[in-house]
Amino acid sequence: MSGANSAAETASQPSDQPQETGYDRHWRRNLGVCFAGSFATIVAMTLLLPFLPLYVEQLGAASHASIVQWSGIAYGATFFAAALVAPLWGRLGDRYGRKLMLVRASLGMAICMSLMGMAQSVEQLVLLRLLVGLAGGYASGSTILVAMQTPKERSGWALGVLSTGIMAGNLVGPLIGGLLPPLIGIRATFMLSGGAIFIAFLATALLIKEERRPGKTASRKRAGAWAAIPGKRPVVAMLATGMLLMFANMSIEPIITVYVAQLIEDQAHVTLMAGVVMSATALGSIVSSAWLGKLADRVGHWNVVIGALGAAALLLVPQAFVTAGWQLVALRFLMGLALGGLLPSITSVIRHNVPDGVGGNVLGYAISAQYVGQVAGPVLGGFVGGHIGMEAVFLGTSVLLGLGALWNWLIRRGDLPD
Repeated sequence: MSGANSAAETASQPSDQPQETGYDRHWRRNLGVCFAGSFATIVAMTLLLPFLPLYVEQLGAASHASIVQWSGIAYGATFFAAALVAPLWGRLGDRYGRKLMLVRASLGMAICMSLMGMAQSVEQLVLLRLLVGLAGGYASGSTILVAMQTPKERSGWALGVLSTGIMAGNLVGPLIGGLLPPLIGIRATFMLSGGAIFIAFLATALLIKEERRPGKTASRKRAGAWAAIPGKRPVVAMLATGMLLMFANMSIEPIITVYVAQLIEDQAHVTLMAGVVMSATALGSIVSSAWLGKLADRVGHWNVVIGALGAAALLLVPQAFVTAGWQLVALRFLMGLALGGLLPSITSVIRHNVPDGVGGNVLGYAISAQYVGQVAGPVLGGFVGGHIGMEAVFLGTSVLLGLGALWNWLIRRGDLPD
């Protein structure tokens, strides 16, 4: 951690103590519910990845370019809408409670996911994906609730636990999405995912207990959120890096099923292999997240971010030239190892560089920035994959990650007190 980070953390410690005593009553149970709820909602949201191009084709897309491009638009639509409303939900959460935002998100997502199984056209699917984004954000809302309700000295561990649940959902979701459609059909799979999110809604409504702060104090602090940050450079860097990370992850997702279809002979196993490929990255992240967290504590979070971005950039290059499915699985697993723990590190850097009174607000902007990456990634990835070639998606993303690592390194070298 940089000197600015340590100074900001040290300066904020005395004011934390009175607030943290109240958190001790419920924060562990809240973490458990958020862990389970985030896992369930992420599974439900990611299981459509292996069969999304097939569903788009069923709904009327005909040509190869049209299927790839509409898949990117449908997938990115959720994150586009979420990016627009994330600051609004953050402000409403500060005013009315973050638990209420989780209840709203899980109920809205359950309804919209179920309706996706009834879509009759690509346009309806895209509209429902937009509505999921407007209503959703359970995992991101959980991140804010856990970050702000957990004692600061335990926040890194708690965010790591929550991140493990989110990454496990990203691991299990595509696997289930590869297995279920051949057994029960695509439309029934959407219905089942809606039911899983509804269970998360019930658990959230009944079990989470939130420590509330006076609304007037929160409103006064929220008004000057950016001005209240003593050192803005680390925060700006982490906002941009979170956006780049999600862009890199999501730019590949819409094209994987089509890419895998070119690598294997038995086309009946395309969705299953695509699910394995997508899950490999999440598995690698789960394996490495704890180790990267300990490494970050020792050598600095920023150094880990730079090294991970550089390693991922290098690993993307051979993915453009694989000739078999197992090669892509292995490389995606290694990429997951490189990227594991990045989002908790980014969140921890922000958390330790902003005052508690505006922490939720700033973390909301960080999540919004990540959503921007999740929007741009699949849309541009689908466009490039459909019109230039899928190899170009891997190579272009590699260049962006390499530039991101270089940019972070240059900023890190000039990290002086603001």
